[in-house]
Amino acid sequence: MSPLLFEEETYKIIGACMTVHKNLGSGFLESVYQEVLAKEFVKEEIPFEKERKLNLYYEGEELDKFFKADFLCYDKIIVELKSVAFLNKNLESQVINYLKVTNKEVGLLINFGEKSLKWKRFINTN
Repeated sequence: MSPLLFEEETYKIIGACMTVHKNLGSGFLESVYQEVLAKEFVKEEIPFEKERKLNLYYEGEELDKFFKADFLCYDKIIVELKSVAFLNKNLESQVINYLKVTNKEVGLLINFGEKSLKWKRFINTN
């Protein structure tokens, strides 16, 4: 079996998210988790940019529109945070679309809104 793409990096990111969820629990706004997670990333020496503007492309041409990733870690992993009752297909599609239009390879969807931290890992297969 081949290793996961960016396995060590995603493991560290998810671990930091678990630490934040363990300490705060559920029930806060996404912005609170984002602020605390940034502190945890610094502590764990995970390189990141918060609210990184990512350009969008269509058929190789850059669009005027862009989106801001909650985090871009290691300059290659999109991390999208949520604080909702459950993850649904629309939220998953959001991350998948972000990967497609930015040509990034790995995305993590992290939900702090449930009793236990929930996360999903996505790979850009284009």
